[in-house]
Amino acid sequence: MIKILVVDDHAIVRDGLKRLLVDTSDMVVADEASNGEEVINKVGNNDYDLVLLDISLPGRDGLDVLKQLKCTNPQIPVLILSMYPEEHYAVRSLRAGASGYLTKQNSSDELIGAIRKVAQGRRYITPSLAEKLAFELGVDVRKLPHEKLSDREYQVMCMFGSGKTVKEIAETLSLSIRTISTHRAHILKKMEMKNNAQLTYYAIKNALVE
Repeated sequence: MIKILVVDDHAIVRDGLKRLLVDTSDMVVADEASNGEEVINKVGNNDYDLVLLDISLPGRDGLDVLKQLKCTNPQIPVLILSMYPEEHYAVRSLRAGASGYLTKQNSSDELIGAIRKVAQGRRYITPSLAEKLAFELGVDVRKLPHEKLSDREYQVMCMFGSGKTVKEIAETLSLSIRTISTHRAHILKKMEMKNNAQLTYYAIKNALVE
C-alpha cells in the first residue's frame, strides 16, 4: 500500500484527491497538509511512501519545501502536482529533487500511473517535459535572464508579469508588501530591467505567463 501525504492549500483539492485515490487498491491518502511547515513536521514525524506536493503554498512555496525535504528526508519521493504549466516550473522542480511533475489538467489515470512509478523510486516525465529537458541540456540556460533568479524571485517575477500588483502578490504569498518590494528590486537588478512593464513584456515574450 502506497501511503501518500497530500499537500495543497485548498481543502476542496485535497478532498478531490482523496476521493480519487480511495478507489485505488494499492494506495491511500495517509495524511494531508495545507502549508510548508505542516509538510516538514509531518514528514519528520511519520512514515510516508510519497509526497504529492503543490507549488503554490502560503508562506514558503512548494519549491522551498521540496528543497528542505531533500535535505532532511532525501529518500522520500516527491511528485509535484501544480496548476502551473510545465514550462513554468517543471525543470526547476526536477533540478530541486522532484521525482516528477504533473499539472492539474492531467487526467486522473495519468496521475495514478505517475504515483505508482514514483513510489517505485523511478522518475515520471511526460513526453513534452522530456523534450523540454533535452532542449535545456542543449543550450546555455545561464544566458537567460530569468535563470539568474531564485525560485521565489522567479515566482514573484511571473506574478508581476501576469499583471499583479505588489499588494496582490503579498496577499497571495502571505508575505509583507516590503518583502515583495525587496524581491522586485532584486529581480530588476538581476535581469537588468527598470520597471514592471519590462518584466511583463519579457514574461509574455518568453511564454512564462498565460
